[in-house]
Amino acid sequence: MSKNENREATIRQLYTELNKQGSNGEYEKALKSANKILALDQNETKALQCKLVCLIQLSKFEEVLKFLDRTQPAYDCTFERAYCQYRLNQPEAAYKTIQESGVKPLPPNLKELMAQILYRLEKFEECFDLYRDIIKNTHDDYDDERTTNMSAVAANLCVEGSKKELPKLREDTYELTYNAACALAGKQQFPEAEKKLRTSEKLCREFLEEDGATEEDIMDEVAIIKVQLAYCLQMQGKSKEASAIYTDALKHKTNDQALTAVASNNLVVINKDQNMFDSKKKMKQATSEQAEHKLTSKQKKLIAFNNCLLALFTNQADCQLLASRLGNSYQDLEFQSLLIRVSQMAKDKKFKDAVELLQNYCKKQPKQELEVKFAIIQLQLIAGNRKAAVEILESLGEAKYRPGVVSALVTLYLGLDNKNAASNILKTAVEWYKKNKATAGGDLTDMWRQAASFHLRGGEAETAAKSLEELLRSNPTDMKILAQLVIAYAQFNPKKAQEASKKLPALETLATSAEIDALEATNWMMIAKAVKKKMPSSAGGKTDQSPGTPGSEMTKQKKKTVRKRKGKLPKNYDASAVPDPERWLPRYERTGYRKKRDRRVKEVMKGSQGVSSGQADQYDMSKSYNQTKESPATPAANLPTGPAPRQLPRKSQHKKKKGKH
Repeated sequence: MSKNENREATIRQLYTELNKQGSNGEYEKALKSANKILALDQNETKALQCKLVCLIQLSKFEEVLKFLDRTQPAYDCTFERAYCQYRLNQPEAAYKTIQESGVKPLPPNLKELMAQILYRLEKFEECFDLYRDIIKNTHDDYDDERTTNMSAVAANLCVEGSKKELPKLREDTYELTYNAACALAGKQQFPEAEKKLRTSEKLCREFLEEDGATEEDIMDEVAIIKVQLAYCLQMQGKSKEASAIYTDALKHKTNDQALTAVASNNLVVINKDQNMFDSKKKMKQATSEQAEHKLTSKQKKLIAFNNCLLALFTNQADCQLLASRLGNSYQDLEFQSLLIRVSQMAKDKKFKDAVELLQNYCKKQPKQELEVKFAIIQLQLIAGNRKAAVEILESLGEAKYRPGVVSALVTLYLGLDNKNAASNILKTAVEWYKKNKATAGGDLTDMWRQAASFHLRGGEAETAAKSLEELLRSNPTDMKILAQLVIAYAQFNPKKAQEASKKLPALETLATSAEIDALEATNWMMIAKAVKKKMPSSAGGKTDQSPGTPGSEMTKQKKKTVRKRKGKLPKNYDASAVPDPERWLPRYERTGYRKKRDRRVKEVMKGSQGVSSGQADQYDMSKSYNQTKESPATPAANLPTGPAPRQLPRKSQHKKKKGKH
């Protein structure tokens, strides 16, 4: 047998083994068999295809790309190359590979791959159109998966706020119901989305239980539905429920890194400036490299922004660096990142540097001049520079006549004790709005009212009248404004006041007889306790009637016939006896009170040891008490209801002591 015949026989035998190994899923062995065939003959296309499939099945995508670059096979390997690039998180390279292949029209396998690549590149409108074309022209066992993918694309279009008309898709599986709920959440319809998510969770459990899945597998599949449900609850203000669901999802330790990142980020948002240690741990999970490739650009942007805010709250050293990176990466967050940097400088009390940074940004972006100036004003107020804040507000041009700015200026001027300037800004604001009625817009009722009351308090009746006139034009039926206008006119133009007062309604139309009776019955000038005694304690109680009301005489007669009960007296009470004048004093302060003696002591000391009997009376406290009792300095008998009198010190004793020295 020749060498060629032996080689062909060996190749046939290796193909047989390769077929068997591939059918059994033994890709390592199949890869070895394919390598043996290629070693015998490099032009064996089938062996080369089998080798590529084995490498892809073993997730050795980098080896596939290296092999294709090295060998450059004769047949078209666009699908294999693009698929490996897609799996290596290189969607741009995969998209370029398909575009440069020049294959038109795309075969079904490349169409499916292209749709996945477009989804990863977030070109949702192109992706939706491609899926619609695939579903229309393909009918096989994967129709449900394609419909589910198309519903996911539709949900993302709703999140982006696309105006593209979307068909109504079926919702007979838990995946389709979940995607429909995500679409509603993208439209800010959170209560409706919550209902669909609960339905999706129920369908998912039922389906997996019928399929014989374990509880752990069910929890893995349900986790994404629950996290989306928590987001809807959070957006409805139910933070406690949402926090419990996020925490439960993180405890389960799902393999989906994107899900972990989203749950961690949302928990940080719920924590705000509280529980910083926990927020730091959660933010590390949200910003992990593993999750970055699976998150959408919008999710990455929000996580990066929240990371900067967390760094600001925790006074981290890298706050400035994170904020500058955020501004460079996302142009639409450039101003927000600048505000974070400025806030950190304000915390460090570097107000001049912060103001300079904002002024430089204002030169680059003149369209945002107003926002930047307000930020500078805030910095000046934090630094305590009220005058600088006032100067910036005055330099706003026509924007300074906005109600909020006028209010701020008036407050600042009053804080600087400059009432004249506050009055002038209100006057100029009133005149400006009179001239620019068409361009002003908005409800200015509150501003007119505040200006009028301010000028009335300041004694500027004419200026107040102008504001009240503007108010009356917008609210001609408001009698309160008209009454205030009459008061204002009365101070400088009595004729006008008289004419305006004629428009006021008569007194009879303003108040009914019942209201007058209620006002008369209410003793609003008396103290609260007296009012409580006269007013009924319950809704069914009786009220005092005015003299003019019918039935008032009958009530007076009834009151006269009511008998007063006599107070109870003791049994041994003697009316002829004079009451004891000391009855209101404590017992130990009465005249006949004597302190109880200790029976164990036989003799009572009348003085210190060695004192003569003549001096003993001086130190006998019982006698001294009786002496002071009879002295005119104790007014106990004259004040029976007053406080207990205190004994005064004896002056004679002090004199004797001074004489000894």
